[in-house]
Amino acid sequence: MDDSGVFETDTRDLVLVVDLDGTLIRTDMLYETFWAAVSQRWTNGFAAAMSLAGGRAALKRRLEALGAVDPASLPYDQDVLSYLRAWRLGGGRVALVSASDQRVVERIATYLGLFDEAHGSDGTQNLKGETKAEFLRGRYGAGRYAYIGDSEADLAVWSGAARAVTVGVTPALAVRAEEAAGVVEHLSPRQRRLRPLIRAMRPHQWLKNILVFLPMMAAHQFTAGTIGQAVLAFVAFSLIASSVYLLNDLLDLSADRAHPRKRNRPFASGALPLSWGTLLTPALLVAGFAIATVLGPALVGVMALYYVTTTLYSFSLKRKLVIDICALASLYTLRIVAGGVATGIPLSVWLLAFSIFFFFALAAMKRQAELVHGAAAGQDQAHGRGYRTSDTPLVANMAVSSGYVSVLVMALYLNTVAVRDLYAETAPLWGICLVLLFWLSRMVMITHRGDMHDDPVVFAAKDRVSMLCAAIIFGCAVAGAMW
Repeated sequence: MDDSGVFETDTRDLVLVVDLDGTLIRTDMLYETFWAAVSQRWTNGFAAAMSLAGGRAALKRRLEALGAVDPASLPYDQDVLSYLRAWRLGGGRVALVSASDQRVVERIATYLGLFDEAHGSDGTQNLKGETKAEFLRGRYGAGRYAYIGDSEADLAVWSGAARAVTVGVTPALAVRAEEAAGVVEHLSPRQRRLRPLIRAMRPHQWLKNILVFLPMMAAHQFTAGTIGQAVLAFVAFSLIASSVYLLNDLLDLSADRAHPRKRNRPFASGALPLSWGTLLTPALLVAGFAIATVLGPALVGVMALYYVTTTLYSFSLKRKLVIDICALASLYTLRIVAGGVATGIPLSVWLLAFSIFFFFALAAMKRQAELVHGAAAGQDQAHGRGYRTSDTPLVANMAVSSGYVSVLVMALYLNTVAVRDLYAETAPLWGICLVLLFWLSRMVMITHRGDMHDDPVVFAAKDRVSMLCAAIIFGCAVAGAMW
């Protein structure tokens, strides 16, 4: 192409054929339809697996029926779209030819309005590799088409093309493409995967798993063995939690792409292949449970309960009114239970009561933040949730009332014999209640004004005032112990 975007050579005698998965879109429709189907009903995964007996084309046809994907929500490669428009501007014809199912290909072609024809797998024949090459030679003739692709399977197609165009390929594959075709262009340099992978695992969310240390700290048991057990529980929880985050992102692709910020998540944006998430989700889960096994069957049981609860949340509970908030609060509390089980420290009823009310408040804030942002965007219904934006005041009241009850529980606890046995002086500990009252009130106000991150815990970890409050609370506890 020249600087104006128009091809210097005449393209009217060639048909520009473009692949779909990994080329026109920065994702793969096989995985897109699979996760769309599973998000609608978890049993759809088994129904799709049964169709695999008829081959990959039959699987794609079945997944298309079970999990249709809106073409408007897909992450398109803008470099490829620009290339197609320039080709058409030069008078050339453009065809979309993909191994994805014919119905999927037709819907995307219709949505974009850039293609003269569209061809895909028909439920019997998988239009990929040599099969696609034969199809193109038979339809257009050898050397009568240009082809845009992205994978090793496209080498057979490039070998019969008059012009090869690669998208995001490795240097090694770029060399092989140049050997297969005489004229080669390279679009969209290969993206780095490590940073998106780390983002998808959400290590910043591991901050929540520090709660496994709380039983040890509350009981003032800081032996090497106890610390080691708590650290192992932290690692196990983090791996399993990351597995859950990956699963949740895969199930929430459609909702994330409709969200102003979540659409930039690695899977939703196409920065990370869905295939990676499909493999890493069970791998991280197995690794986490393997570590939990070292600490005994009781911890494995708690981790299993956490995983079942959070999986139910991903599939169903997050769409249920109020139940979703209760589920989120229980997931926080289970981290404290895991810490007690891993270290063998009995859990105080006071600690459990405080955590239930406190984390219910944080979960309600999370929903409040989503509703506030939804109202600002003109939405009447929270996407993928069971709330209306008109419910915002009630949800805010839940956050405030539950938060204040947690402070009351803390105040009652500070007046017990157990606290007097653990601390030399209890007077400094009352500062904890005052700081919590201030912090909870401020967080709700920030959420009300629309300045809250989607997750209050992540917001607090980056908020200087919240960090100062945490330091004061720690100082009050140390002063009580050393008075």
